[in-house]
Amino acid sequence: MIYIKFFIILKILIIYPLKTYSHDSFNVFVKNIAGEAYKKGISKKTIERFNSEVKFIPRVIELDRSQPEFRLSLKEYLNKVVTPLRIKKANQKYLENKKLLKIISSHYGVQPRFLVALWGIETDFGRLTGGFSVISSLTSLAYDGRRHNYFKKELFNALKIINEGHISFKNMTGSWAGAMGQCQFMPSSFLNYAEDWDKDGHKNIWSSKPDVFASSANYLNNVGWSKKFTWGRKVYLGNSKNYKHKKYLLLKEWSSKGILTENKKKLPQINLKARLIIPDNYGNYGYLVYKNFESLLHWNRSNYFAIAVGKLSNSIIEK
Repeated sequence: MIYIKFFIILKILIIYPLKTYSHDSFNVFVKNIAGEAYKKGISKKTIERFNSEVKFIPRVIELDRSQPEFRLSLKEYLNKVVTPLRIKKANQKYLENKKLLKIISSHYGVQPRFLVALWGIETDFGRLTGGFSVISSLTSLAYDGRRHNYFKKELFNALKIINEGHISFKNMTGSWAGAMGQCQFMPSSFLNYAEDWDKDGHKNIWSSKPDVFASSANYLNNVGWSKKFTWGRKVYLGNSKNYKHKKYLLLKEWSSKGILTENKKKLPQINLKARLIIPDNYGNYGYLVYKNFESLLHWNRSNYFAIAVGKLSNSIIEK
């Protein structure tokens, strides 16, 4: 299996050869970024801080180039992500923040349990937000060049966030790829969706729970979320195990094709459209997902992620 992993990494390096780092070339790159940032309206003060504090992080490039040796099955992924401990914590966190969550829920039209579930899946309820400097990470990734344009745009967005006074260079931390705060927004998502719910003049997704919940809710609300229904349901495929359909059909239409509930009972005969997802190696089961599932995919383009958020949300008892 070591040979398989080596082959995958070698293939990536052939397609995207590593850029040789040198102190001088990185400094030239930073100088050019600073010049462009100034033209985009970033203040001299912010640019001076950028020039003095930005660093190349080799580990970021290693993480960007690394590939997983094995792909987890959905069952294995859910067992890692939606654990009994996380389910217990999710219910505790809901109760601790119930009043705030319900106010925000009412304002944005997003059920509290989904806000808690996203919070839990993304950062274990704010515990694991990432310790990388977002500015240095994005600069390193833009310098490396594999996804230069994308990370360069996100770097300018991050500088704009600092320039607007929402967070300092030192405190703008996140994942190696630049996802920030307790809801793991990329800088572009921050600029589009972050909210200053506590009205302190800063959109603080790092340490303000009101801002974290409101920002998450605002994101979902803007990408088509509806409070009228949930995300989807696990279903028994029966004789329809090999049936795949990307189109949305009414539940009664899926029922006519032999799809049953997880407990092998008839699906609700309601006018709700769903599409079918059949994960690999998942036995006789799959998922019928609703429009809200697409909103979760907008947040993270992974069926596994969206299903995990849905499963965790189902375990939260809203009182």
